[in-house]
Amino acid sequence: MTARLLPHAAAAAMLLSVAACTVGPDFTPPKPIDKAGWNDPATNAVSQQTNPDPEWWSGFNDPVLTALIEKSIKGNLDLQQAVLRIIEARQGEVSARAEGLPTLGANGSYMRNQLGAKGILESKGAFDQVDNLKDKKTSKAIGGLLDQITQPADIYQYGLSVSWELDLFGKVRRSVEQAGAKAEAAAEATGDALVMLEAQVAQAYIQLRGAQALAASQQENVRISRDAFDLTQRRQRAGLATDLDVEQARTQLDTAQQQLPAFEKQVAQAMNSLSVLIGEPPGTVDPMVAKPAPLPKLPQVVGVGVPSTLARRRPDIREAEAQLHAATANVGVAVASFYPDISLTGNLGVRALDASYLTNWASHFYSFGPSVSLPIFEGGKLTAGLTLARAQEAEAALAYRGTVLKALQEVENALVAYRTDKIARDDAAETVKSAELSNYLARNRYEHGLSDFIQALDAERTLISARQQLVQADIALTNDIVALYKALGGGWEKKAGDITVPQIDPTPPPLPGALDTVAGDPTKPNPPKAD
Repeated sequence: MTARLLPHAAAAAMLLSVAACTVGPDFTPPKPIDKAGWNDPATNAVSQQTNPDPEWWSGFNDPVLTALIEKSIKGNLDLQQAVLRIIEARQGEVSARAEGLPTLGANGSYMRNQLGAKGILESKGAFDQVDNLKDKKTSKAIGGLLDQITQPADIYQYGLSVSWELDLFGKVRRSVEQAGAKAEAAAEATGDALVMLEAQVAQAYIQLRGAQALAASQQENVRISRDAFDLTQRRQRAGLATDLDVEQARTQLDTAQQQLPAFEKQVAQAMNSLSVLIGEPPGTVDPMVAKPAPLPKLPQVVGVGVPSTLARRRPDIREAEAQLHAATANVGVAVASFYPDISLTGNLGVRALDASYLTNWASHFYSFGPSVSLPIFEGGKLTAGLTLARAQEAEAALAYRGTVLKALQEVENALVAYRTDKIARDDAAETVKSAELSNYLARNRYEHGLSDFIQALDAERTLISARQQLVQADIALTNDIVALYKALGGGWEKKAGDITVPQIDPTPPPLPGALDTVAGDPTKPNPPKAD
């Protein structure tokens, strides 16, 4: 009989699957950004004809910076946490997909039952009727049989159970779609974390080299101030300068020396930041970067592409799109909750009062058939769930649009900052040239007694300030390039595969009381494989 039922059940399941539909809205990717070009006027160093270099840091031609970014990709702890979130999301997708597959389980049991049948028979007078039989042999035989029936019984049973939810209205399929979109969002979030990490490493490195440059500039200022102080002392001994000139020169020297520790602090803090960014304790990168070096050279041309391609490059926009996809699929899940759930269930096994009969086919049992569950009254729960899902979808759509607008703003701001800071840097360089000439002339006039010390001191202060401003302008301009690359979303395409993936053991633990298992040890059993 079972053999006759199975083909019919399989045929019915196939027909139901073919007739199944997927309710709820289908996801449509948002339209590309409708913007022909960037608002800020282009400069010779910015090109819209090419997209940003995925390995943009190589454009600085600084081997130390490249090495630090490579180390951070492999060792940064925040990035490894992001990778774990991808693994978590993908396992959620596997679990959602498993909901649409048949489940098969095995079971076995032993029970000793006392059903209380003797009391039932006595209450109906069964034993009295047996005792009143005229044929005493028959009465004794039936009484003995009743005694056996009313005694506690051992029941042995084992079998298989199968269940399959027929996804007629796409609830499982929408759940799988939602879980897949969440996994995609987690992957894009990791890409965004990678872009931010690369920018953080570059900015910390620029801060370090900038602080070293400022420290070197300040040391030069100290040397100049000391030379001025020595010169003033010699002129004072020769009667050509006053005590006031000497004290003013001494104050200038002390002031210059007092500023040195602040730059040394910036250098140490920047090195500590770099060590932590690569996933190591502070002090790890000191041998690599302790020796002062110039700021990284700026690339000659920065490819920025056009706004319409920004959504495909920036992982945060792609993440927002995946979140919108997940929210849209969740609406389908909520809609499908209004429809019936149809499942096919079956059981096949053997049951006996004696363990020796468990191999006898006459002791078998089975059950098979469909079950339907239809929501009739849920107190507004299903309607509230659908309203919530649609509100979340609308919120995700607004979040996507907000992410796009923020990305456009960041690029425009970075372009403006680069253009204006480039002008400021060129002006600062001209100011240094003018201050150097003024300082030379003022000091020469002072040495020849043609002017007082105040003029020479003012010219020296102006030169010191101009040099410091030029270094600050170089730092700002270099940071502008990094911020521009970060805003453009470059740096994740070719490097995502280099991220260190934390090791996860998928092997389930042994059952309580079971023998310890050692992988690869032939003397001990291996644990069961995960499904």
